[in-house]
Amino acid sequence: MTDDDKIDTLEDINVAAFDPMPSPAELHARLPMSKAAARTVSNGRKALNAILDRKDPRLFVVVGPCSIHDPVAGLDYARRLKALADEISDVLLIVMRVYFEKPRTTVGWKGYINDPFMDDSFQVDKGMEKARDFLLQVNEIGLPTGTEALDPNSPQYYGDLIAWTAIGARTTESQTHREMSSGLSTPVGFKNGTSGDLTVAINAILSASRPHSFLGLDMDGRVTIVRTTGNPYGHVVLRGGDGKPNYDTVSIAMAEEALKKAKLPANLVVDCSHANSYKKPEMQPLVMADVVSQVRAGNQSIVGVMIESNIEAGNQPIPADLSQLKYGCSVTDGCVDWDTTEKMLRDAAVLLRDVLPERLGS
Repeated sequence: MTDDDKIDTLEDINVAAFDPMPSPAELHARLPMSKAAARTVSNGRKALNAILDRKDPRLFVVVGPCSIHDPVAGLDYARRLKALADEISDVLLIVMRVYFEKPRTTVGWKGYINDPFMDDSFQVDKGMEKARDFLLQVNEIGLPTGTEALDPNSPQYYGDLIAWTAIGARTTESQTHREMSSGLSTPVGFKNGTSGDLTVAINAILSASRPHSFLGLDMDGRVTIVRTTGNPYGHVVLRGGDGKPNYDTVSIAMAEEALKKAKLPANLVVDCSHANSYKKPEMQPLVMADVVSQVRAGNQSIVGVMIESNIEAGNQPIPADLSQLKYGCSVTDGCVDWDTTEKMLRDAAVLLRDVLPERLGS
């Protein structure tokens, strides 16, 4: 045997296994869209588009757990939120935050799809099915949902159940996520970078508004060339950066100017969490109150807010014994509790009820 016959394997050197996944079509067939869920998604998307087009004066609020890890508690939260959403629907369009994928700075639990049993078994096929099932149930309650698009293949599995999509601070600059966003069926909020840089979000909106061609999955799970038409409903989400907030009036004015320079609509969403609250959940009501004050004072560009909220306040580590998990408490970022959430949203509705209709005439 010559040296040429001893060539080492050149592919998949660091791959341990390829485990099969059901195709998107198979999962859709297993958990089909119901008429009630389809109505919720359609109405939610239309309402969000109308807000961004300035045909609906309401603010939209993406509110809910930092991440879903317990579907029982998640549905408990959804039912509470639906009752509140109906009560204040004339002022605020409520979208439940349903995040299944968590980008990690280094390591950590990557979310309900990646590791649904929270035991490092990484049964992604089961996680994807559980995620779709959860979204179906929330939409059947009548509550539209919003999520972060992280894995570019995931939207084929459950994108039909999403009304609003976020692209996170770590991925707004990613060409893959800009291309994916150009084909999503929802409005897409691009967060400013973790450094606070707004340019990456504006460039992302511009990029996603254009047609793209890229590799992706079709409904049968085949790798295809995806060709998109572009997404006209990209907008900026201000989440602070580099440890500092960017929701104050000066930061808002600077963001408006940057959007104007880029010839983009002045549509801004303020994330009450992350650097805007110094990662202290108890500060979120103060951010919300400031945003409401700006709108009452005549601000025209703020169209929405985001709130990290759960049944219980704060967060908790994932214990070795999962039976010790505290019900309704986040295992990722800290959240405000349900009572605080109710107060934040009801107070905002009272203060904005007579103000928001004036926006249509401005």
